[in-house]
Parts: sequence; structure tokens; C-alpha cells
Amino acid sequence: MYKGLGIIFGFLFIGELLSEAFNLPIPGNVIGMILLTFALLFNVVELKDVEKEAEFFIKNMSVMFIPPGVGVITYWGLIKSQAVPIFGALVISFALTLILTAKFVELLRGGEK
Repeated sequence: MYKGLGIIFGFLFIGELLSEAFNLPIPGNVIGMILLTFALLFNVVELKDVEKEAEFFIKNMSVMFIPPGVGVITYWGLIKSQAVPIFGALVISFALTLILTAKFVELLRGGEK
């Protein structure tokens, strides 16, 4: 259990470090997640080492939505005044995420259509 947590938080730390060191516009946690994905793809890290911990985080993901929920309630007036641009950005990012995820899965499966 501690090895998996160490690996996951180690990649998070590396991502945060890279984001701060190079002043990247991408958050460190995203960079860490991408690095962990590549480490898993190229067998630098074995799936069995982080699988249990990743399942734990996924099962308890709802807890991680509490701070953004409180933020939405706190800044509801500001969000309401900017509803159209926010809604547009959400729709566009949702569509892009859906398309890119589908293309990535298609690529991983060897180009099946």
C-alpha cells in the first residue's frame, strides 16, 4: 500500500516540480498524471504496484468534489454574471474531451473503427 502511494505521490511531486521550474501553464498534477501514464505504458512502473491505490482514489473521488462545490456556492454571483462564456467553455471542452478520448482509445486499440 505504501509503495503505491509513494509512486503516485512521487509522480505528483515531479509534476509539480516541473510545472514550477519551467513555469508551465499546465498544472503539476496533470503533468504528474501524464508521466505516470507513460511510466505504466513503458513498464517503468508495474500496474499491480499502483492498482489498489488508484482504485481507492477512484472510489472516493466524490470527496474531492467538495472544495469545488463550496467554491461554486461562494462565487455564485460572479459565475451567474459570466454564465454564457462559462457555459460555452464547458460545452466546447466537453466535446473536445469526448472526441480526443475516443481518438486516443482508437489509437491504443490499433486503429480499429
